[in-house]
Amino acid sequence: GAVVAPKTTVMKAFETELGVQPPLGFWDPLGLLSDADQATFDRLRYVEIKHGRICMLAVLGQITTKAGIFLPGTIDYAGTKFSDIPTGIAAYDKIPAAGIAQIVAFV
Repeated sequence: GAVVAPKTTVMKAFETELGVQPPLGFWDPLGLLSDADQATFDRLRYVEIKHGRICMLAVLGQITTKAGIFLPGTIDYAGTKFSDIPTGIAAYDKIPAAGIAQIVAFV
C-alpha cells in the first residue's frame, strides 16, 4: 500500500493577541501554549506582567540605594540603620535573621 506522510498542523490561536508583531508573530519558543486554551494564555500573561512589575521595582530599589537614598531609622532593635545595609547580595550578611525570615515568609 501507499505510505501516507503524517500531517502537521500549526496552531495560530493566539496570533491576534496584543504584542504579536512581525516578523516573529506569536513567539512561544518553549511551546508552553501549544495545547493551551484562552484561560491558560490569560493566566500566563497576567503572571508575566506581575513578575515584570516586581522586577522593575527591584531595579528601582537598587538604583535608589546605590544613589545613597535610604529609609530613615533602624532596621532592628539593635540599632542597625538602613544606611548600614549594603546593596545587592552583600546585604544578606548584614540583614538580621528575623528580617530574612520575613522576606522569605512574605514572598
